[in-house]
Amino acid sequence: MQERSFAAKIRKLFSAHDMTQGAPWKRILEFAVPMLIGNLAQQLYNTADSIIVGRYVGDNALAAVGSASPILNLLLALFVGVSTGVGILVAQRFGAKDREQLSVVIGNCISLCAMVSLATMVIGVAITRPMLTLLRTPDSIIDWCADYLIIYFLGIAGFAYYNILSGVLRGMGDSFSALLFLLIAAGLNVGLDIWFVAGLGLGVAGVALATVLSQAISALFCLWKMMRMRDVFDLKLSYIRPRMTPIMNIIRIGLPSGVTQAIFSSAMMIVQSLTNSFGEMVIACNVIVMRVDGFAMMPNFTFGQTMTTYTGQNIGARRIDRVRQGAVQGTLIAVGFSAVLTGLILLFGRQLMGLFTETEELIVLAMRMMSILAVGYIAVSITQSLSGVMRGAGDTMTPMWISLITSVILRVPAAYGLAYLTRSEEYPNGRPEALFFSMLISWTIGMIITIVAYRFGKWRGRVAQEEAAAA
Repeated sequence: MQERSFAAKIRKLFSAHDMTQGAPWKRILEFAVPMLIGNLAQQLYNTADSIIVGRYVGDNALAAVGSASPILNLLLALFVGVSTGVGILVAQRFGAKDREQLSVVIGNCISLCAMVSLATMVIGVAITRPMLTLLRTPDSIIDWCADYLIIYFLGIAGFAYYNILSGVLRGMGDSFSALLFLLIAAGLNVGLDIWFVAGLGLGVAGVALATVLSQAISALFCLWKMMRMRDVFDLKLSYIRPRMTPIMNIIRIGLPSGVTQAIFSSAMMIVQSLTNSFGEMVIACNVIVMRVDGFAMMPNFTFGQTMTTYTGQNIGARRIDRVRQGAVQGTLIAVGFSAVLTGLILLFGRQLMGLFTETEELIVLAMRMMSILAVGYIAVSITQSLSGVMRGAGDTMTPMWISLITSVILRVPAAYGLAYLTRSEEYPNGRPEALFFSMLISWTIGMIITIVAYRFGKWRGRVAQEEAAAA
């Protein structure tokens, strides 16, 4: 009997979860914790790349990987949009128990992902070298940057399908399977990194190759899992064949999120040009801080995604009362997680920075910059949670506009303005702290705008319509 009970619990972990029943905070935590661990594994991809390349190749190679990131993130914004659109539609169809439309959405996301992958591969390879030149990438690292990006773009399908298919699984409440597959791929990525870089001496190119192969394997695992979920939806050729209406719905809902990511990445590229002007030491410092920043941001993005799925399912089931309860409870949990993790990062910051480099000057510089950002993570946790609620209700435009305001209209001028105001004989291009104070300013103002949008925004009109329909 106990063996059966244990087996049933294991099966439940790997099945779809209905978030329209039970205490909201419990459903949110059940869904968020596996995703948080999964996001930790996802962050290990880039972190392992940076640690291994920094240790085995040097600080300039570490700077090369970081300088490539803004260009990479700009083109990956397409998949963020598709993944968001698919996740919201899947959550709503799953919550409404609409098997036919759920199957259509999932099938069309597979065909749409193939088209977007092909376009990104062609465009990415073509613009890599011109974009690196435009960003004033130092000659000492530009070839490494180009190698990293070209290999990544040639293998983009693995990244694309993992993110899209794991978004489908999460939309149905199954964050555990996506976590397991990602953990396997993360472990493989670390092993391949060490083999390709330390063993075969492939340098920055070996890091990119290891990541591409690991992502492809995690995508195959997701597809295998979905093919075994016949009790929830049907995965037939007739559903995979592209249909205009579901594809346009995915694009309509997901495009604002994709544009948001593209805006953020574009702003990062503009700021990267300023970063490059400070020289290799500050570039490498920025890479280290952003890698640690990725861990600090994990609870924020995790609960943002969780609230999108939770809200989408409850909107589909017309459980509007649960949407409001979950918004409050989910945001409080997110703030708590973020505060604890930020405290740990500050407490053990020097040890974390020391994983990337043995250069003491670089460790001290990175720790100083990280201290500037610390307060802002609480603000971001509130922004992400409430934005997740709005996206789950179908309002993806408001978070997009908030991101536009904070990332471009506020952050970019603030970075350049602070750099200009802090110019001196010692710092002819300004103090590097300008890069991080500008982020703190934009995060804080973004939180204030998001709270106002949540309290009075148009997403509430959608909720009111569902309440009227339910009545």
